[in-house]
Amino acid sequence: MTTRTIDFIFDFASPNAYFSHHALKGIAERTGARVNLIPCLLGGIFKATGNQAPFVAFGGIKGKMDYEMLEIRRFIARHGLTRFRMNPHFPINSLTAMRGLCAVEPGPDFDTDVEAVLAGFWERGLAMGDVAVLASVIAEAGLDAAVILEQAQTDPVKAILAANTEAAVARGTFGIPTFFVGEEMVFGKERLGQVEEMVAVA
Repeated sequence: MTTRTIDFIFDFASPNAYFSHHALKGIAERTGARVNLIPCLLGGIFKATGNQAPFVAFGGIKGKMDYEMLEIRRFIARHGLTRFRMNPHFPINSLTAMRGLCAVEPGPDFDTDVEAVLAGFWERGLAMGDVAVLASVIAEAGLDAAVILEQAQTDPVKAILAANTEAAVARGTFGIPTFFVGEEMVFGKERLGQVEEMVAVA
């Protein structure tokens, strides 16, 4: 069996990215697939495609957001994601956090940064758009926050995030979470079953 790769278009700012990140761990364990998390900027994707956040796009539709919340509760129950809490500071500017993630990629600190910063956004309810708060979370995880955030402001690291975002849009991405198995695109945490089917037959 050939090991398949799941490209995961990712931004800390999306609660659905949090859900998908944790659900993908189970898919990887069951199928042997490798998850390739690609840092992108959701705001940049929206700007390039004319998309909007669901609470903006569907907020005026009777029952739509109530159903979205029901679906979230079902997903949390199915995957045991009981640490999740909606961040009181939402929506949160994730630009510095995403550049910081690009600053540690590739490298052994990448996964540590992902887990710690995701928890800050979607478990601890912190104001992660505040650089001081972000730095504290990164440091608590045992990483050198000063170095990471300094590198995050350099042109080469900024260029990585911009290039990732442009490449994701070029592949057809219009929102997060988006997944690619080869050239096949799948959008939304609700369709992770399709992703698992694709990698299971490899």
